Amino acid sequence: MTKTNQKSNIVAIVTMCFIFAMISFVTNMAAPFGNIWKGQYNWAAMMGNMMNFAAYLFMGIPAGNMLVKFGYKKTTLIGLATGFVGICIQYLSSFSFLAGSAIYVYLLGAFVCGFCVCMLNTVVNPMLNILGGGGNKGNQLIQIGGTLNSLTGTLTPLLVGVLIGTVTDKTAMSDVTPLLFIAMAVFAVSFVIIKLVNIPEPAKERGNVVYEHKVWEFRHTLLGVIAIFFYVGVEIGIPAQLNFYISDLGFVGSAAVGGFLAAAYWLLMMVGRFASSALSGKIATRTQMICMTSLAIVLLLVAIFLPESISMTVKGAAVPMKTIFIAACGICTSIMWGAIFNLSVEGLGKYTEKASGLFMTMVVGGGIMPLIQEFIAHKTGAITSYWLVIAMLAYILYYALIGCKNVNKDIPVE
Repeated sequence: MTKTNQKSNIVAIVTMCFIFAMISFVTNMAAPFGNIWKGQYNWAAMMGNMMNFAAYLFMGIPAGNMLVKFGYKKTTLIGLATGFVGICIQYLSSFSFLAGSAIYVYLLGAFVCGFCVCMLNTVVNPMLNILGGGGNKGNQLIQIGGTLNSLTGTLTPLLVGVLIGTVTDKTAMSDVTPLLFIAMAVFAVSFVIIKLVNIPEPAKERGNVVYEHKVWEFRHTLLGVIAIFFYVGVEIGIPAQLNFYISDLGFVGSAAVGGFLAAAYWLLMMVGRFASSALSGKIATRTQMICMTSLAIVLLLVAIFLPESISMTVKGAAVPMKTIFIAACGICTSIMWGAIFNLSVEGLGKYTEKASGLFMTMVVGGGIMPLIQEFIAHKTGAITSYWLVIAMLAYILYYALIGCKNVNKDIPVE
């Protein structure tokens, strides 16, 4: 590889990692913004999050087709422009003249932003995997990007919290307009940066390609798509129910403690991704998946069966010890996104871009599975609902042990 190519790759890697961080920045605004709307509409607390993830269902496959037709750079630019529009729509919901219609304007903005993050995710994951040459190195780059993703995911709710302060019946979207302006500026600057930098275009370099097979004919890809559906449900469901469980205990400051432990989960995800980015060049992706998924199942089993009477002090309050085991799952889920993607597209060649689109479609699991878990929690209790999470993790473990093996190597991919 020439020095020019090495320099170009470094610029592309840095650019993709920055985009990875932006994805979390946009996505993680939805949940704290829900605090603004739930005072006016009880049903609206998680609807911004749901609209964000629902967009993946509609945009995933088209985004993959865009990679093939327009290339990585143009798809990224379209995604950034879409994100700018989505943030502008959310900003419009802060105007008082909209009155009762404001919530629907906001949800439309969240849905448009979902299109944005879907397109950006469709670009970032295969590009980092390709720049790393696939395999362990490809997973390593995805985990580095994931570390920055987790960092912005942790900071965004904190920024919203600072701007809102205390939630009252007078809290409104106008309180967070500074963050919306920051988001608009980030999208605008990012658009200019992407416009100026060179990004490899593996799909275009292949020229006119004939696809003799459907991407789901690759068994390891199809099973990986199912795994990511469950994974996003696991990632979102674990901290959400943890927060609800502690908040419902009803002691003074229970909501603050619940938020603290949920934040600890996300912080551990960042730590885990950072560690994986350092280790992935030496430890196989599949090995990491098997170990971390098994550990997550063990931690949740301990949490379910540990008596509630066994407690420890967190932020001056006595909380059940089982909550610590649940929060610790963040270290386990941290590596799963990158690992599942890495294993799912291994050996796909010209089918990689289409696989990425199908992969992103199933991120809708982050909206669907937590709702099912919430239904179970409402009927049987928050801790009991973690049996659903264990079932999803069991499938992910199956994928790591058996499902990720490429049994379709006879299909030509070049």
